Amino acid sequence: QLQLVESGGGLVQAGGSLRLSCAASGSSFSSYNMGWFRQAPGKEREFVAAISWHSANTHYIDSVKGQFTISRDNAKNTVALQMTNLTPEDTAVYYCAAGVVAGGRRVADYTYWGHGTQVTVSS
Repeated sequence: QLQLVESGGGLVQAGGSLRLSCAASGSSFSSYNMGWFRQAPGKEREFVAAISWHSANTHYIDSVKGQFTISRDNAKNTVALQMTNLTPEDTAVYYCAAGVVAGGRRVADYTYWGHGTQVTVSS
């Protein structure tokens, strides 16, 4: 069992940056692949980024490549999403997730989910 809690969301102006963090508690965090998803109002939850359990592999949705960076610290049981040059289109609730599918991009690839943190980007 793994519990995930996101933090770091907020209101930011377009062009600004935010760093989201996800703290995990429970067993075997370091054995899970971790992902970030987001869900905007009226839209389906979409994949944003993923990182393998050993940090060697990262994956991003095309629209955030070069803009977002995912990282993890297995010693601290945390995963982060550094977001730069934000636009209003990045406004959404951001979710942290843990799963065993390497490079998973589907919601179904992840077993454990946090409750999300709101990111709002004003124009």
